[in-house]
Amino acid sequence: MTIAIGKHEVRDWAHEHFHGVNNVVIPSFSADLTHLNEPGIRHDIRRVIELGFTGTLLVSEVNITLDEYVRFTEIAQDEAGDRLNLIFHASFNTLEENIAAARRAAAAGARLALLSYPPCFYPRSLQELYDYTKAFCDATDLAVILFPMTHWGFERLHSASLPVDMLTDLVDAAPNVVSVKAEGGFPSVAGFAHAWHRLSEKVLITMPIIQEAIALAALVPLRVIATSNTEYYGDTAPRMLALAQEGKIDQAMDLLWKIAPAWRANGNVAPVPHAHSVNRAAWKYQAWLAGFNGGPMRVPANRLHSGEMAAFRRALVDSGLWVTQDPDEDYFVGRNPQ
Repeated sequence: MTIAIGKHEVRDWAHEHFHGVNNVVIPSFSADLTHLNEPGIRHDIRRVIELGFTGTLLVSEVNITLDEYVRFTEIAQDEAGDRLNLIFHASFNTLEENIAAARRAAAAGARLALLSYPPCFYPRSLQELYDYTKAFCDATDLAVILFPMTHWGFERLHSASLPVDMLTDLVDAAPNVVSVKAEGGFPSVAGFAHAWHRLSEKVLITMPIIQEAIALAALVPLRVIATSNTEYYGDTAPRMLALAQEGKIDQAMDLLWKIAPAWRANGNVAPVPHAHSVNRAAWKYQAWLAGFNGGPMRVPANRLHSGEMAAFRRALVDSGLWVTQDPDEDYFVGRNPQ
């Protein structure tokens, strides 16, 4: 299902409909890893809705073909209907492939796009970085989330990854830019603070890291948390944001402190040291602990050792959060084996 509005109206749509907490869903595969596991994907989408999320990023930063990704989106849309905003993950190999994928994902039901940058994209100037970003925005009618982050290595051009002047120029030049996932300067919140100061009256500024996001929601009217593996905390992230938005700051912060063992354990998983990427295998295991499908992943995927898994499980127990009692070996099979 595509957004049945013009590009110049997308920002108004986002201000009305892009809200709450948006997590991630990693695709599930068959036992022999030759095709998508549709029952597993549907299980995960139902679990996202059950936990109170308003949207989800359909992760492409795994070993998945473009055709499979489009089918992944179609399955998610069929299961979710209008209950979730599906976010296209623009994390394919080239600008041209990301544009083609965005158009197909929009036709399959995506409503927003999170703009990543390919590992082989090595801009020699801020102008080249601007040109790539602007070209993607121009080529899609999807609502675009800009994403300054240390993963990309753009700090050699500017310490903020995508500097706020560039973000401002892009917001002014591309009417379908609706949000900034403001992690520039991570682990500092400086990128968020600067983006909020300059752009919060024009677009939605978000911080995906839960311990930062809820703390910031105590200070500013944060409307959306997107996108990260917040499903690891069960329904806690949507509950905390709702409490903060209702002015119940002490209750939101008390809950945040209660689950501190979980978010501290999560801080040990992303990004992968020296790889400048997210450990998607760990994220998928964390989601399985919280009731998601789990199941095998294609290479190249990070390995999970028993000590790491035990630490993630123990952190949920210590936080008083629900955690599956199924043994870890069941994760590698999944809840809906096919």
